[in-house]
Amino acid sequence: MPALNNITRRDQIAAIADDSRLLILRLLMKKPQTLTHLANTLETYPAKIRYHVKKLEDVGLIQLIRTEKTLGYVEKYYKATASAYAVHFMVVPEHGATDAAVIAYGDAALDSLTSSAQHSGENVYSPIYLNSLDGLVALKQNLADVAACHLLDKSTGEYNAPFVERLFPGRPMILVTLAHREQGLVVAEGNPLSLRSIEDLARPGIRFVNREPDSGTRIWLDSQLTAANITQEQVDTYSDVVPTHAAVAEKIAAGEADVGIATLATAREAGLGFIPLFHEQYDLVFDAEKGNDPHIVRLLEALTTRSFRQRTGEMGGYDMTHVGRITRVG
Repeated sequence: MPALNNITRRDQIAAIADDSRLLILRLLMKKPQTLTHLANTLETYPAKIRYHVKKLEDVGLIQLIRTEKTLGYVEKYYKATASAYAVHFMVVPEHGATDAAVIAYGDAALDSLTSSAQHSGENVYSPIYLNSLDGLVALKQNLADVAACHLLDKSTGEYNAPFVERLFPGRPMILVTLAHREQGLVVAEGNPLSLRSIEDLARPGIRFVNREPDSGTRIWLDSQLTAANITQEQVDTYSDVVPTHAAVAEKIAAGEADVGIATLATAREAGLGFIPLFHEQYDLVFDAEKGNDPHIVRLLEALTTRSFRQRTGEMGGYDMTHVGRITRVG
């Protein structure tokens, strides 16, 4: 494998000129997956997937994030790198929109907002599914036009603005509140294990499904574990990581985990139980210089519509009281 600093953008573009590799890359941009998962999704041989994955790894578009022993053999989990998003949207913008506004996010309320902002027959919002901190990094690297985040700063008790100030020093940025949303323990219907609190995650035999280290949910969880004097080693399967709230619910619904942390809306959609833990501020972030961009203006206009607020509120766990509140930093 060549040194990463010797890999050129031309190498990366050449790698995804192959349709099979492009499809694999798109799948890994949505969530980490194993070679077996990829082979099953694409209905092809694992050996063929292994060949293409090696090519993508060699040019720095994907990376191995963990290995797990399953039924006597080792499964490798891969995910897309930051370079993948840059190359993908430069070469083949999602939905074929050449002037799409790229939004880093993964939330039902933002899906609702972009749906409200779309004009009939147009696809002007192109999503990349990133956690909160990676979304801000993508925004900083000009890989996205808007990022959504819910990051709690432990030292100030404030959401989002402290992270934006540190990541964009001297750069005027705008934060607009999308909603305050409720997160909690997602469990099987009926809560058969009687899970009630963060402390219950340390009970022996409880299979916990976690979020990525740079996600807002994970940052909150780690601070709560510290406050409760619970070490990561005390939480079974703490290292079992998935990229989205929906993936948390999927593992619990499939019986592969007992509990995870996600939004009420996610639990309700999956027909799972929910024990509330906290409310958080969920903001959209963009460069102040792009405040007049028509795509961003359209998003902000959609925030004011009754249909968006009503539809989002009906999902459960979204408080729309402060929607549209603007904070300027930098």
